[in-house]
Amino acid sequence: MKDDETSVLALKEKVKEFCDSRDWDQFHGAKDLAIALAVESAELLEHFRYKSDKEVEDSFKSEKKREEICEEVADIFGMLLRFAQRYDIDLAAELDKKLVKNEKKYPLEKSKGSNRKYTEF
Repeated sequence: MKDDETSVLALKEKVKEFCDSRDWDQFHGAKDLAIALAVESAELLEHFRYKSDKEVEDSFKSEKKREEICEEVADIFGMLLRFAQRYDIDLAAELDKKLVKNEKKYPLEKSKGSNRKYTEF
């Protein structure tokens, strides 16, 4: 399955089927899923801690390191999909609303070419 071959809804359904078949609703409350998202995000960060920008870029050139990073990204995405599926969150609609909000918060004339390294999404 590839990004251009599927929909968010199909991915949410796939995660739902996987979790339902294991009776995991009992473990997947909002708090537990939010904690899992934070933990999985921290596991992704471990791959970059104390590394220079060049070392990070080189990580993606190593097949083994890239695979490890991709696994963490998949864990995060899976947890996010599960959270959205369990609590009826339309990810596409919410992203669209957030982008509209951020267009006002970060107008092009103040943001483009800015030397600010960190911005919120």
